[in-house]
Amino acid sequence: MERLAGSIMLLSGWRRALVAVLAGAIAVLALPPLGIFAAPFVSFTLLVWLLDGASGDPDAGIVRRSLPAFAIGWWFGFGYFLGGIWWLGNALLVEADEFAWALPLAVIGLPAVLAVYYGLAAAVARLIWSDGMGRITALAVAFGLAEWLRGFLLTGFPWNAIGYAAMPVPLMMQSASILGLSAINLLAVFVFAAPALLVTRKGRLPGMGLALLLVCAHLGYGAWRLAQPAPQPSDPQTVIRLVQPVIDQAKKIDDTERTAIFEEHLALAAAPPEADGKRPDIIVWPETSVPFILTENPDALLRIADVLQEGQILIAGAVRAENVGAGLPPRYYNSIYVIDDRGQIVGATDKVHLVPFGEYLPFESMLSSVGLNAIAAAMPGGFSSAVTRSLLTLPGGRSLYPLICYEAIFPDEIDDRALSTAALLNITNDAWFGNTPGPYQHFHQAQLRAVENGIPLIRAANSGISAVVDARGGVVSGLAYNEKGFVDTILPGKSTVMVTPSERHRIFWLLAFLSLSVALVSRTGFIFRDN
Repeated sequence: MERLAGSIMLLSGWRRALVAVLAGAIAVLALPPLGIFAAPFVSFTLLVWLLDGASGDPDAGIVRRSLPAFAIGWWFGFGYFLGGIWWLGNALLVEADEFAWALPLAVIGLPAVLAVYYGLAAAVARLIWSDGMGRITALAVAFGLAEWLRGFLLTGFPWNAIGYAAMPVPLMMQSASILGLSAINLLAVFVFAAPALLVTRKGRLPGMGLALLLVCAHLGYGAWRLAQPAPQPSDPQTVIRLVQPVIDQAKKIDDTERTAIFEEHLALAAAPPEADGKRPDIIVWPETSVPFILTENPDALLRIADVLQEGQILIAGAVRAENVGAGLPPRYYNSIYVIDDRGQIVGATDKVHLVPFGEYLPFESMLSSVGLNAIAAAMPGGFSSAVTRSLLTLPGGRSLYPLICYEAIFPDEIDDRALSTAALLNITNDAWFGNTPGPYQHFHQAQLRAVENGIPLIRAANSGISAVVDARGGVVSGLAYNEKGFVDTILPGKSTVMVTPSERHRIFWLLAFLSLSVALVSRTGFIFRDN
């Protein structure tokens, strides 16, 4: 192994770049749908050895001195994001005549931009690099901070954060209930990079020992938490029906299909319970399932009233229009409606975090002048975002915490109010991405939001994956990708929460401070000198 490490360190030019790209791509194997947990150990070990050989000119300024490490981190990130989100290009092929020209921007351009975060992480880590355990600590804190920045900078896009690779199954998800994703990002990089210490004497034993301890604690806490009695459903029990219509995206944007699509949703909502099951109390449709402006179609509300039985509630994704003044175009919102058995809209909430270039066009006045449009916006100007997130209050007083589409990938979109709700509600339309890794990755990230907050998740997706997930990440019942139909299941109860969302932020910053301190002290040579 020492010979391999030495060979990697001495690589230069295109060979070094190629190994960095391959190392990043290997890490993708840990993500859904494969979930190969061992893959990142290979990736980050290679990254450490590459950075070992990335010393810049010591007489150059800090920027020039950091360029070799930045290049390695960038190539690593490019491989990781290219392998992880190539499927975004599928959305551009739904209306290929209008958007296919942008395919290289989505498939290659976006990974190239996101790779900058990992390039900066590698450059920062290399500035405080040392010979032993300190260097993997430096890499961990640098990647932890890079992932934190990726969560909000330029509206944020924390898709496939490194920490998800450490949480492929519920047994390995439970640590998120205490630490949260940001802290797990940091600790995961430390553990994944630990095998690099096998070829070094300095800090090998404490580094490998700490990594092993973290893995044991991760698995041990997961096993202990799953062994506790399952949270009991509320009394009276609530039966949820998830409707998964599997409407092809090309059909959804065809105006002539609107009535047929609406009736298809109604038929699945009106179907009798499976076997001798209890009729559903709440029926959930996916994102933008209502194919027209509902408030402008009273007949549609009457049809919903005809289908719903007494006491039933429909939760449906729809586009909401808002008139803002005479002579001005209306604003449109990606919304969720709550509709009772009389066809009355008794609750609503709008999406807060919109998808750039998907639901709205950044720098619209400039870009629209050259003919650009938002991909998923069904109206000129795209969607408007809500100023604040409103909870969905249902008849009877129970509330849900709404997350529309990719809002579920943002841990920081969920605040302490969620702890008082009955469940997280995530409606989405992943039909844009076809049968690619995208829908599986999206579901996995939404699943983690339930574990982090100790709250069940209700998730309805047009083409899948739809499921009710309990507070510990277990799938109670659901529908696989592209499986048309519905599923009725009881809403699980909530778990006791040891750490609130705001407290998890403080845990992350404490870990970042401690890790940075270890890296800096290690660099001075005062610790791990003779190990």
